[in-house]
Amino acid sequence: MAVDGRSAGGKTTLAGRVADAVGRSAVVHADDLAWHEPMFGWAPVERALLEAVRAGGPVRLRPPAWAERGREGAIELPEDLELVVIEGVGSAQREVADLLDAVVWVQSDDAEAERRGIARDIASGENGDVEETIAFWHAWMAHEREHLRADRPWERADVVAAGTPPIPLADGEVAVAPPLRPPHPALPPQP
Repeated sequence: MAVDGRSAGGKTTLAGRVADAVGRSAVVHADDLAWHEPMFGWAPVERALLEAVRAGGPVRLRPPAWAERGREGAIELPEDLELVVIEGVGSAQREVADLLDAVVWVQSDDAEAERRGIARDIASGENGDVEETIAFWHAWMAHEREHLRADRPWERADVVAAGTPPIPLADGEVAVAPPLRPPHPALPPQP
């Protein structure tokens, strides 16, 4: 299963909740697959992971960039998992869609996702000081928007979850909607 959507839209939280509900499952973060790969050009790494999962048995994947840049370890998954969730922007990209059993699109308000992401990264210091973090986010979001416009992963989604719900929800609740697919192939896609 892929959980795709905008950065800071709630994908990681939702993926964790789904994995916890299933039990024997694992979450793989697209950030690890995409680490030092070209922007949204990391589908071959995700494909290798998904093919290994489908082959059965334990999985140990060391992405090429990890070896090239000296990152230790590997992405490891035990055998006999009931569910593998790949979460992150681009996790449901077109180049791997044939290997996914389900896609969840996490719909979020663009401005709220940006606010959340900047606040999260400032708090962690991950992308530098306040000015550096804001500059990083604006550069990143330009790439993200371009990818989403071209790839349109919500059109392959089996369910849509609200990352920034328009209604009040209790802790742990998730608002969901039917897929955003056109009802008939001859009709234009919904916005």
